[in-house]
Amino acid sequence: MLEMTREEFEELVAEALDRIPPELTRLMDNVAVFVEDEPPADDPELLGLYEGTPLTERGEWYAGVLPDRITVYRGPTLRMCETREDVVAETEVTVVHEIAHHFGIDDERLHALGYG
Repeated sequence: MLEMTREEFEELVAEALDRIPPELTRLMDNVAVFVEDEPPADDPELLGLYEGTPLTERGEWYAGVLPDRITVYRGPTLRMCETREDVVAETEVTVVHEIAHHFGIDDERLHALGYG
């Protein structure tokens, strides 16, 4: 398994977020991004997870709720990648994939776009 500290991995996630075009990040609303070491035990290969209400499903009722949560998992990412460059690329794909869920884009469409 490739070695990388949590701090290094968090920096890669931050850099991936910085590469999201500003016109998209301005549209993101009430969402927080986290890094965790491992995903839930029932899905040990999960690289990222979006939890919340996509922008496309929010209505007038949407007020005073906790932020949506995007989590990127360090362990499975490092286990599947062979080089630091692989980790950079996979982290970017994972971040884009989870942000796309925030915008209401489903897995089928993301896979078709190469972000599966």
